[in-house]
Amino acid sequence: MSTNSGFVVILTALDLEYAAVRDQLTDLRVRRHPAGTRFEVGRISQSDCRVALGLVGKGNHPAAVLAERAMAEFSPAAVLFVGVAGGLWPNIRLGDVVVASKIYAYHGGTSEDDGLKARPKAWEIPHEADQIAHHVDRSAAWRQGLPAGAAPKVHFGPIAAGEVVQDSGISEQARWIRQHYNDAVAIEMEAAGVAQAGHLNRALPVVVVRGISDHADGSKSTSDGQNWQPKAARHAAAFAAALARELIIDGPASRGGADRDGSPTMPMANRNIATGNAHVGVQAGQIYGNVTVGAGANQPIDLTASIADLRTHLKQAHLDGQLDEETYAAAESELEAATACVSAGTAEKKSGLMVALKRLRGLVADVSELAARLAAIIAVVRGM
Repeated sequence: MSTNSGFVVILTALDLEYAAVRDQLTDLRVRRHPAGTRFEVGRISQSDCRVALGLVGKGNHPAAVLAERAMAEFSPAAVLFVGVAGGLWPNIRLGDVVVASKIYAYHGGTSEDDGLKARPKAWEIPHEADQIAHHVDRSAAWRQGLPAGAAPKVHFGPIAAGEVVQDSGISEQARWIRQHYNDAVAIEMEAAGVAQAGHLNRALPVVVVRGISDHADGSKSTSDGQNWQPKAARHAAAFAAALARELIIDGPASRGGADRDGSPTMPMANRNIATGNAHVGVQAGQIYGNVTVGAGANQPIDLTASIADLRTHLKQAHLDGQLDEETYAAAESELEAATACVSAGTAEKKSGLMVALKRLRGLVADVSELAARLAAIIAVVRGM
C-alpha cells in the first residue's frame, strides 16, 4: 500500500473529541464508506494538510476495526488518535497534553495461583514522529488558538490502554497497574487498538495525543462537572492539528526516496542548467501516465488504457475530497458508458463516446488534473 502523501487520518472516540478536531478543519466534505462508516474530509486551515476525520466509539476493539477501515480507505501518511484521558501522576495537571511515547495493552496477562501476572503488549511511537512532536512542543505556536489563560504543558510518556473506565486510585486494578505499568502517565481505552491496526498496516505511523480531563482517582465526576473534558479535548486537538501539519511538511511523505511499499519515488525538486548551444529538453518533478520524447509522438493512444487510468485518478480525487459522493457516482456512470462505447469498436459508437466524455468533463471541470487528462482523451476521439 503506497501512502497518500498529503493525507493524515485523525480518529476520536467521543463526540466532544470529534467536535474539537472538527473545529480545526475547513472545507469539510462527507465521505461515506460502503460499510456505513462516515468520515469527514477537510484541510487544516492555512495548510496543504488534508485530514480524514472519523469517530470510532469507546474501546480498543471498535477502534482497531475502524482504524483499519480508515487506513485502507485513505492510505494516509500517518494516523493520529486524539482525545481525552485520565492522568496517573500528580505532576500532570488537568488540561495538559500527553503524547504517547509507548502504548501498553495492559489487559494481557495470565491468572496463576499466586495472582495475575502481566503479559504486556506494547507499541512505541515511530522515531521520526516522536522527533517532530517534540519540535511542535518546543515551538509553542500550537497554543496560539487556545482560549486566553490556557497554558497546557506537553508530556511525553507511556499510555496504558484497557477496556474499563479507571476512576479509582486505590482499587485492586489501580494497584495492579501501578505495579506492572509504573511508568504509564495516562490511562484510556482505545489507543492499543489503533496502534495494533497501524502495526499490521506495514508499520504505518500512529501517534496518540491525549488531553488530561481527570486523574483516574475517583474525582472524575467533579472534573467532568467543571467541563474539563471539552477543555482537554480542545488542547489535544490543537496540538494534533499542529503535529499533522508538521508530519506532512517534514515527515517521510514529504521527501523522495521510496514509499513504504518499496517503490522508488521521484524527488520533487529538479534543476537543470544548460550552457553554450545546449538546451534543456525535459524538466519534470512528477510525471503521470506515459511520456513520449522525440520520435514516435504520433503513435496512437490506447483509449481503453487511458480511460482506465482516468478512473484510477477519479477515485483518488474522490478520496482526497475533491469530488463529493454524488458527483463521483455520476462521473463513474459516464466512465462506464465511455468504456462500453470503446469496447463496442463500431463507428456509430463514436458519438456516444463523445457525449459520455463531454458529460464527464462537466462533472470534473473543477479538478484540474482530471480535466487535463480528459481533454487529451477527447482530442484523440475527435481525431478518430
